[in-house]
Formats: sequence, C-alpha cells, structure tokens
Amino acid sequence: MRITKNNYLAGFAAVVTVLALVRLIFPSVAEDREDAVATALADSTVTVGNDSATHVVESHVVPMKPTSAAEGFPLASFFDAEGRVVKHRINSVPGFSRTFPDNNDVQLVAANEGGVKPVEDRKDAEKRKRELVYVGASPYYHVDPLSSSIPYLVPRAAVLLGDIGRAYYDSLQIKGIPLHQIIVTSVLRSRADVKKLRTHNMNATENSCHMYGTTFDICYNRYKTVSPAEGPPRRAVRNDTLKWVLSEVLRDMRERGRCYVKYEVKQGCFHITAR
Repeated sequence: MRITKNNYLAGFAAVVTVLALVRLIFPSVAEDREDAVATALADSTVTVGNDSATHVVESHVVPMKPTSAAEGFPLASFFDAEGRVVKHRINSVPGFSRTFPDNNDVQLVAANEGGVKPVEDRKDAEKRKRELVYVGASPYYHVDPLSSSIPYLVPRAAVLLGDIGRAYYDSLQIKGIPLHQIIVTSVLRSRADVKKLRTHNMNATENSCHMYGTTFDICYNRYKTVSPAEGPPRRAVRNDTLKWVLSEVLRDMRERGRCYVKYEVKQGCFHITAR
C-alpha cells in the first residue's frame, strides 16, 4: 500500500491519541525515570550474610531530604532530628590497669617487628629521616619539651598518634566537653638517652621500646586547653574527666588491634606501641 502524506498524519494522530489515553489511565508512566530509580534504590537494601551475623547494607543512593526544618540540610551525627547537639555519656573503662595491661615484653615484640634499628645518638637519628617521621608539632596533640627523647616515629606510629588526637577531639565534642589536646611526654629514644635515663629512672629498661620509633607516651594527668582566638576562655574541666575520655579512645584503638597500651602508675602516662 502506498503511504501518502494524509495517511502518515492520520497514523501519527492515532499514536498520539493512544499515548494520551495511556498517560491519563496510568499517570505513573509520566514520572521522571531518574528520580524514580533513585527513590527505588534509596528504599532498597542489600542483605549480606556471614557465619556470625547478617548485615543490612543500605543503598548508597539516597534522596537529599532535609532533616531539619530550620536549616534544610542533612544533620551530622553530632545533632538529633531537631537540630540539638547530642551529648553522650562519659563511661571511662572498668579499670585502667585491667584495661591496659600490655607490659614491655609484649610491646617489645611489636617494636622489633615494626620499628627501625635502634639509633645510637642524636646524630644517628638525623640520618634516619627516610625511616622516621617528625611529630614535634600537630593541631591534634601537644609535645612537651623533650630532654630524654626526640620527636620522631615510624610512619605507622605517627599516623596512630594523629588518629588518637583526632578521635579525642571527636569524643570531647560529642560529649559536650571543651576541646583539649593530649600531651606527648616521650617519643624516640637513642641508646644514649636510655643510658642517661636509667641513672635516675628505675623503670627505664635497657632494651626500651622507645628505641624503635614505634612507641610514645601520653600523660593522663595534664592536658592543654584549646582556647578560642576571640571571646572568653573555655570553662575549666577536671583532669579526671579528660582522663576518662582519653581512656575510652585508647581502649577503642587497642580493641581494633591498632596498638598495645600499658597504664603506667608512677610515670602518670599511657605507654603506647603501634601494632
């Protein structure tokens, strides 16, 4: 059959009429498909099973729905659905010595495995800059003036120290406590440092973990207040309170297999070795 212009126009009109009827009867076919797919994915979950538990993994495509009428933006984990700051309780740990029992012999194994060859003196340490990272300054922790050690660590230990400082900030924030920096009191020790230290510190061992660049001490009875540049100074916080929060952070790091921790009573510090 020969298709004329009139036949073509008549057929096109019939198709348009049918589509209009379908849209009238089934209006959902006119929805934006990209939005519909995104909504469907957001509402879906994927179940992943293993031997011990079943985890439900939410889809990564989530429509951007405001959770605060006032702000109109998704809320961070620091706030509740009404936009109020969420303050978590301070729980501390069951017991400092019981929670952090890792003695020198345990930490020494990790230090030997992940550390550098012990440095002889300060000059030898200066030659090890390809193996060691400078940790003398950071926004996440404060380093005391050092007389028996130098501010160097192996990269893994340096990352651990920074992560502890950041996690401590987060924990203080979510508990409604003014920010304070942890204070590092000892880092890498040379053989000469250890020899000198042993003359007046009976707890200093000849084969110290500090000689391998994997170990550092954080005191638990002093903290450095982070004061705002302008306005009144932050309110005072008891050192015990800050110690409890720090103990929670260190317990979590230890339980995640990132470090060994020894609670030192006489030195007033947490003795930490990266794993």
